[in-house]
Amino acid sequence: MNLEIENKNFNQIVENSIKNEKELGNLNELDITSEKQNEFIETTLGKTINGALDIGLRWILPDLIEDQVIEIKDTLLKSGLKEGINKSIETAIDFGKSAFGIVSGKFDNISQLQTAVQKGGIIDTLSDSLDSVLNYTVKKDIIPGSIARVIRSSKNTLLDNIQTNLGKTMTEQIRGIEKIDKYINNWNSYLKQEDFTGMQREYEKIKEQLKILVPIEDTLQKARELENLHKLIKNNGKNFNLSEEEKTLAEKLS
Repeated sequence: MNLEIENKNFNQIVENSIKNEKELGNLNELDITSEKQNEFIETTLGKTINGALDIGLRWILPDLIEDQVIEIKDTLLKSGLKEGINKSIETAIDFGKSAFGIVSGKFDNISQLQTAVQKGGIIDTLSDSLDSVLNYTVKKDIIPGSIARVIRSSKNTLLDNIQTNLGKTMTEQIRGIEKIDKYINNWNSYLKQEDFTGMQREYEKIKEQLKILVPIEDTLQKARELENLHKLIKNNGKNFNLSEEEKTLAEKLS
């Protein structure tokens, strides 16, 4: 076979590998930069802290009606606590990357992120921020001093609730990755059986699970390898007789 024919075959393989990409969905859209990963982490942890703050305030201010608690929380956020939350997460991310000597700018595995959340000073930074915001809102007569005193006296309870919920979020992330590993193993079992229907079912589960997980390189690498091979088989008419050249391409594209 001459070089021209080889190139035509290679181009055909590439063309087949991306055929119907919109229909299939594209896991590779989750290829990550450090900026995208940071944004996802900040959103995930931010929602966790916000939710825990909401529950904590309801618990330590039982005499207030729901609307009043929501108003107090919103006031605290607008008065600087939102920036404090963002700063605490940013500090934790920076700590984690420094601790692991990460030069790519991205967390490569979930254990690195977990360490950053546990030891990155999120709670200490939030504690300082809450003190500052309470002082500011009382000084400006935005929040009554009596309410501020209750929040301040119960601050440790509030922060403990946030820390507990951050731990739950990381546990959920770990379980999500374990689910993906399970789905990948199932997909490989169906591949050996040449059961494309089973493969497609597991493939869809993987895509859905990835939507709620922090994009971690280790996880995405395994998903990309599976995705490329899955698409090659589908675009080959669900024919499992792939050439070594096609299999090699699937690995390279990941």
